Amino acid sequence: GGTTLIRIQNMSSTANLGVRLDLKQIALRCRNTEFNPRRFGAVIMRLREPRATALIFASGKMCVTGTKSAHNSSLAAKKFAYIIERVGFKPQSYIDFKVQNIVGTADVGFPIRLEGLVYAHSKHSSYEPELFPGLIYRLQKPRVVFLIFVSGKIVITGAKTEMDLSEALTKVYPLLVEYKKANVIGVPGMSGAQPQQGRIVGSKGGGKALTQGGEPQKQSQDTADMEQV
Repeated sequence: GGTTLIRIQNMSSTANLGVRLDLKQIALRCRNTEFNPRRFGAVIMRLREPRATALIFASGKMCVTGTKSAHNSSLAAKKFAYIIERVGFKPQSYIDFKVQNIVGTADVGFPIRLEGLVYAHSKHSSYEPELFPGLIYRLQKPRVVFLIFVSGKIVITGAKTEMDLSEALTKVYPLLVEYKKANVIGVPGMSGAQPQQGRIVGSKGGGKALTQGGEPQKQSQDTADMEQV
């Protein structure tokens, strides 16, 4: 099959400056900051380049979000540490930077039978269409969570590295192909057999062949309807 592109939408990371901070001083002396201690006990600081937001706590701990790569996340953490140092709070040399969560999205390009998937894999998945339109699938290794939608669009969350994202999708993709919605209207008494054939063709072809595999079947159904009329 072809390749499926994963777009990183957000990356959350943490760092520890190793020094107690006076948040009021930081909020007064730094640009692009918000501090409302009644609502939230951290300074919200924003960077333009790389585009990132930090939550800075009095303990010296920091959460960085809004970046789309590990490099930019690390760079943003260093820039926030430098800004705080300019105010007069010298961080420790090692700020213990760690990526905690990566959120990615992908589109497999074909619709998925979520009911069939949750029935066969109830141990790892849950699907409550009345509450949320997506199926939640929990992969054990790498430890990530998928939100799978009927349209074939997917959200992957919980990954710690970009490699985790691609490894997780590689593991789950054959499962999605197995529960691909076939373009065949089932004949009573033979409903199980024909869609199975359609799915096998789809998994072999991948990419373009997934859509091409369904079209001739759809045309033959239309001609059959015309003959009946």
